[in-house]
Amino acid sequence: MTIRFSEPAASYQAHKSSIDAAMRRVLDSGRYLSGVETEAFESEFASFVGVPHGVAVGNGTDALELALRACGIGPGDEVISVSHTAVATVCAIERTGANAVLVDVDPATYTMNPALLTDALTERTKAIVPVHLYGQPADMVPILAFAKEAGLQVVEDCAQAHGAAWNGKPVGSLGDAASFSFYPTKNLGALGDGGMVVTRDDSIAGTVRQLREYGWNAERESVVAGGNSRMDELQAAVLRDKLTRLTADIARRVAIAGEYNAQLADTPLILPQVREGCGHAYHLYVVQCAERDALLRHLVDDDIVAGVHYKSPVHAQPAFSGRLRLSASMAVTERLAECVLSLPIYPEITEEQVQRVVEVVSAF
Repeated sequence: MTIRFSEPAASYQAHKSSIDAAMRRVLDSGRYLSGVETEAFESEFASFVGVPHGVAVGNGTDALELALRACGIGPGDEVISVSHTAVATVCAIERTGANAVLVDVDPATYTMNPALLTDALTERTKAIVPVHLYGQPADMVPILAFAKEAGLQVVEDCAQAHGAAWNGKPVGSLGDAASFSFYPTKNLGALGDGGMVVTRDDSIAGTVRQLREYGWNAERESVVAGGNSRMDELQAAVLRDKLTRLTADIARRVAIAGEYNAQLADTPLILPQVREGCGHAYHLYVVQCAERDALLRHLVDDDIVAGVHYKSPVHAQPAFSGRLRLSASMAVTERLAECVLSLPIYPEITEEQVQRVVEVVSAF
């Protein structure tokens, strides 16, 4: 059997009866959009993150865009983020009309290097989007301090960090707002698309609720220029069911990472590091290998499908090449693109499969 770096179907098969029951509940209700399941999931997920407001939307990219727009970000503004991330981060920034300004990442944790923020700052800078990449929290102490001093909004990109914690606080509860994705491979994954904006701010939450549905007020009059980004009731019901197991799923991911750490410690691989005081959620287990592409081929030969997150920095991709402002050298980001590799990790992976991965990697 092929072992993949992620296996969304395994979650469904492991919990088929409860997920099927959740979907039947929606199908029998006759209400398929903007109903009780979505409202309940918004409340339950916001409570999980530790904030009062959750606003469900169509996907994680929409969540980041709408969070930024609700924070007042628009055409001509600049938003500082990173290039070592999913392209969705920069896509969401640009969809607001703002310009992304990218900084390099820390070589040990792969997240935003706060020491580079000063060089990125201009009079047009309005926000920072730190990405909690692979499940590792960004270095929020200096990021938040810099933002406060400069009068900037902080919108956390938590698409890969459900269940991660920074100094005992869940990611998503630290900035002015945060975005989450529920893409099927995420730590909390739907059976389709979905996203959410979470925030402590009443005004931001209210604005996102308007923006996600044509800018409507209570009388369905468009008072701002909004769009259509709704989570359907089926996805909300599935996510409510999966949320009850998320803490246990994160614990399983941490345990698998611990096994990899112990058994691959004597290899030349550079293994993941965890920032002091933080809880890594291990959405991905990412190593560095000087002969990455050869290792990928070796794994495929043994029916193991690893991933590469990410093989090309955002600033080097054709759609963005030559037109994004880079505040300084991208040496770390560009080096990581040549050597990062994501090994299989998901709650349902068996001990035998983990051992198989270890054996094949070690043999290489």
